Amino acid sequence: MNQVRNLEGRVAIVTGSARNIGRAIALALVEAGAAVVVNARSSAADADSVVRHIREAGGRAVAKIADVGDPHSAASLIGSAIEAFGRLDILVNNAAVRREIDFEKLDYNEWREITATILDGAYLCAHAASPHMIAAGGGSIVNIGGLSSYTGAARRAHVIAAKAGLIGLTRALAHDLAPHGITVNCVAPGLIETARRGPEPAHHAKHATLVGRRGAPEEVAAVVRFLCGPDARYITGQTLHANGGVFMA
Repeated sequence: MNQVRNLEGRVAIVTGSARNIGRAIALALVEAGAAVVVNARSSAADADSVVRHIREAGGRAVAKIADVGDPHSAASLIGSAIEAFGRLDILVNNAAVRREIDFEKLDYNEWREITATILDGAYLCAHAASPHMIAAGGGSIVNIGGLSSYTGAARRAHVIAAKAGLIGLTRALAHDLAPHGITVNCVAPGLIETARRGPEPAHHAKHATLVGRRGAPEEVAAVVRFLCGPDARYITGQTLHANGGVFMA
């Protein structure tokens, strides 16, 4: 990873950053010089652990427990960055729930919980964050998509619909926010080694990478870090795939 601190003085929020890919993104942004708000919906101990790790390494971070799918909670999350650091330059919409369920058993409450976290959460956070980014003179929004929104998969209708919605939201916001100097992009990881609380997604068994291995969270984080930095100011409205060649766009 490039060690240049090209995000010095910037402030970032990474939703769902207490574990796995979100955690790696938060650490990568701090390594580049940014101050970070570490977010989790309920895992306070995990979020505090990430913050402690960052501070012990000399970085700046605070933890904020917030459900991004709730309008008041999402607004409070954005406000926490302003309260702690006085500005906001980067928003990474990573929070997601990816449960698998047979479509005939997928009731509306389950549908709404997943889509609220993934898609509503991205909208709510971006909507609350954009005025602060405009006030700061510009910024970066990165949405974290997924491989299955391109390939499809069984038992994931709610997850795939929400992740596919992020692609459309990315393209729309790129148009809306470009006049304010805000870039909006999507990173779509695939087959990443992460610690899971439940079983591994069944669709993973149907895919194989060209590079002969699965990716690390840090490799996704490196793409996000690039998109948030000064060398990516001409990139907006795009989806960048980090999947080892499983899917080629």
